[in-house]
Amino acid sequence: MLFSPSKYKQTSQFFGRLLFVILLTIILPLLPHAADVLPPLTDAYINSAATKYGISAKRRLQEWDKLIKQNQSKSEPEKLRLVNDFFNRIRYVSDLEHWGVEDFWATPAELLASNGGDCEDYAIAKYFTLVAMHVDPNKLKITYVKARVNNKMIAHMVLTYYTQPNAVPLVLDSLNKQIRPATQRPDLTPVYAFNGDGLWIVKSRTENRVGGSGKIRFWNEMKSRMGKEF
Repeated sequence: MLFSPSKYKQTSQFFGRLLFVILLTIILPLLPHAADVLPPLTDAYINSAATKYGISAKRRLQEWDKLIKQNQSKSEPEKLRLVNDFFNRIRYVSDLEHWGVEDFWATPAELLASNGGDCEDYAIAKYFTLVAMHVDPNKLKITYVKARVNNKMIAHMVLTYYTQPNAVPLVLDSLNKQIRPATQRPDLTPVYAFNGDGLWIVKSRTENRVGGSGKIRFWNEMKSRMGKEF
């Protein structure tokens, strides 16, 4: 006999494990980072938001759920447009006025339920929503910039989308609501960028990775509230 039953069993187990490892290497890069997955928009979750913020909060969250579920098969440029337009409808309000603190990063559900937020809230909500619509999170970065507004430089945050790692990104913004390449946004000077996987410092418009996004306190606090906001 070329193979005894015991050797055949061991060989089958080996190739079974090998196949499992190969499948993981194929599948895992296609999955969102665990930290980037939105909690399920269950009826109980949505009703809890309505109890806290009113019946209009329920409608906004249901529209968000519909946006995600009904546009999974759209092209990525169309997903970018839909998501950018959806969140740019939310009214702008400062953290101090809205939350009573100088700086607060809202979850996407908090932004929608409370019907108000500022630049980082828009960028974060667009990021998580696009990931939920199966846009590769490695193509997306939440980017802190200095924006020139009325001849003054202000702190601002946008979402950037890269077709390729070294491509000129598209900018999804709440100030200029048109999606444009970064080369057409001379009013923006990037400072740092991050996503669920990493943190990059930008110098002379060149990104240098300096670690993980876990270094950002407000990001960690926001993620810890997701699914438990209401």
